[in-house]
Amino acid sequence: MAYNPEEQEKIEGLKAWWSAHGSSVIIILSTMIAVMAGMQAWKYYHKQQAQQAADLFAVLQQQIDKGGSSEKINDALHLLTTGFSESGYASRAALMAAQANKNLGNLSEAKAKLQWILDHAKESEIKDIAKLRLAGILLDEKKFDEALRLLNSQHSESFSGLYADLKGDIYVAAGKPNEASAAYQKAYDRFSMSKSNYMNLVQMKLDAVKVSK
Repeated sequence: MAYNPEEQEKIEGLKAWWSAHGSSVIIILSTMIAVMAGMQAWKYYHKQQAQQAADLFAVLQQQIDKGGSSEKINDALHLLTTGFSESGYASRAALMAAQANKNLGNLSEAKAKLQWILDHAKESEIKDIAKLRLAGILLDEKKFDEALRLLNSQHSESFSGLYADLKGDIYVAAGKPNEASAAYQKAYDRFSMSKSNYMNLVQMKLDAVKVSK
């Protein structure tokens, strides 16, 4: 097919441009394709990771629900915390496993799970719950100073009432009614602000401490 002079000029111009820049275009396009493919692969990888973490979480939940042994619960958690430690499932599973171990009387394992949360969890609320539960175990072990140090560390304001209430329990156990009364009063004030029914229980504790003075 013959081209007219104007068409022939355009074609020759395109040939010249491609000769000068064609390799660069190929590199750019191939890079773009590689990046897009990489992004798709990355998304797929994360989707698979999330699904596997969810599956392990479900296994752990099943073990707890059917009263599985501490060993089986801890094995499921170990797979989650070693393979998927960055996922939100890991810290929640550790919280559940800690409670299950405590219920089974395995306090050392319960404490280890809660400490893992404090060392690895990214969500402050999960850490606040872990601190509260770990302090509760330390109270059971009569390690009052350790428990108080934990409760005196930084935490969300929304947990202030629960932290103060547990401090009151610790001071009662340590034979310090004045400190207990002050802690319970703080807890009561905090719960009354949110109109929580829990303030009734705190009031009972506060009254009991006042009588014992």
